[in-house]
Amino acid sequence: MKQILIIDDDEKLGQLLTQYLERYDMTAHVAVTPTKGFELLKKIKPDLLILDVMLPEKDGFEICREIRAKSSIYGQLPILMLTAHAEVTDRIVGLELGADDYLPKPFEPRELVARIHNILRRSSDDNTLRDIKPINGLEVEPSRREVKLDGAVLDLTTMEYELLILFMQFPNKTFTRDELMNRLRGIDAELFSRAVDTLVSRLRHKLGDTSKTPRFIKTVWGRGYTFVGEQI
Repeated sequence: MKQILIIDDDEKLGQLLTQYLERYDMTAHVAVTPTKGFELLKKIKPDLLILDVMLPEKDGFEICREIRAKSSIYGQLPILMLTAHAEVTDRIVGLELGADDYLPKPFEPRELVARIHNILRRSSDDNTLRDIKPINGLEVEPSRREVKLDGAVLDLTTMEYELLILFMQFPNKTFTRDELMNRLRGIDAELFSRAVDTLVSRLRHKLGDTSKTPRFIKTVWGRGYTFVGEQI
């Protein structure tokens, strides 16, 4: 069974989600404070973290930032953030910090399960990566979900990894923002282009790329993005 850690100070919600997730062969562990959450994080090594934004002690954004900054300890733990606010700006902040998905409250439990399955699938499905060859010094090792640039391992979030793989599968193809969002977040009907731009910007930064002199990701004005380079 997949182990899901929930950090949310709403005890009632935690109980409801625990019971609901059991129906889908997932075991939920609930922490109502960040301190308890980090204790469980180290103890159970969850497959996915559901993280509320509004928490005592420190907010979910700070927790997400801390987890991503300590990837040597927590690895590339998939993170799904919850918030009582539906503002796009909150979602952008979450994505900028490395969250894999964002769900505003209130939500349907079935949608939460669908998003969890989608994130876990992206984290574990490497069957389509066998034919990917190195491109401009970029190499992918699917069994370890590891990406190297000029021999150095890159620290990518799940979403950044998926975006890079998508680009590498179709070098020199121009993707619109709609296409990128639909492929990466297929169940998310709400499209906001800034989220895509933020994700591309984060990946560019980790690749040491710039929009003016792109080694990998080129902006096609009025259309979207192209991954430049040839497989070798």
